[in-house]
Amino acid sequence: MEEHWFWYIGALAMLIAELFTGTFYMLVIAVALAAGGTAALFGGSFALHLVVAAAVGFVGVLILRRSRFGKPQANAPETDANVNIDIGNQIVVDGWDALRQARVMYRGAMWTVQLQPGEPVAPGAHVIAAVRGNTLMVTAAR
Repeated sequence: MEEHWFWYIGALAMLIAELFTGTFYMLVIAVALAAGGTAALFGGSFALHLVVAAAVGFVGVLILRRSRFGKPQANAPETDANVNIDIGNQIVVDGWDALRQARVMYRGAMWTVQLQPGEPVAPGAHVIAAVRGNTLMVTAAR
C-alpha cells in the first residue's frame, strides 16, 4: 500500500471522530493529515510530509482560534436563552412586596418573581431576564 493512503485513512478517521465529538479542532487535524497525504502523493520525503501536515495544522488552529468557533461561550446558563426557553417571555405582575418579590402564575404553576437590581418597583408587564432555581428574575417591559 502506498504511503499516501495511510495519511488519507488517518484523515478519514479524524473526520469521523469529528462527527461524533462536534469539535472543529479535529476537522483541522483531518485537513492537516490530508495535506500530508497530498505531499506524499506528489512524492516528497517522509520528513516533508510531516512538515506539510504540521504547517497546515498549525495555520488551521491559528485561524480557528481567531474565529468565533474557537472561542468559548461566556454566557451563564441561567441567562442564556438557548439553554432556558423561559428567558425573554413576558409575565404580568400585579404587585410587589417589600423585598421586591411577587408570586405569579406562569405556565400553569406559581412562581416567585424578583426584580433585577436597578429596576423600578411597578406593577405591569415584565420580561424574564434569568431563571435562578425556581425564581424568575425580571426586568420591566419596555
